[in-house]
Amino acid sequence: MSTDIRTVLVTAPDPERAEHMARTLVEERLAACVNVVPNAVSVYRWNEEIQRDEEALLIMKTTAAMVAALRDRIVELHAYDVPEVLVLNVETGHEPYLRWVREGVRGGA
Repeated sequence: MSTDIRTVLVTAPDPERAEHMARTLVEERLAACVNVVPNAVSVYRWNEEIQRDEEALLIMKTTAAMVAALRDRIVELHAYDVPEVLVLNVETGHEPYLRWVREGVRGGA
């Protein structure tokens, strides 16, 4: 059985832009919390070439009901043509924290 909480993973080109996105998304109550993890190294294929970039990883906590609005806002704020937006279901967790996430997004619990 899964909860209604979602974790959303997004990469950004640098910690400053990542923090700007994080602050905006929390202020707009689309995410209850965003962790910014600097110095992530991404290796990927783009335009048929192997690329290597240092990025920042954002780990966002939100609810299933807010995922679409959060995703749309990430795309608006993001510098990349094809931003990474991966949504992961949270199977279980510490109920007081899960409740806090619900209360932290638009609409509350």
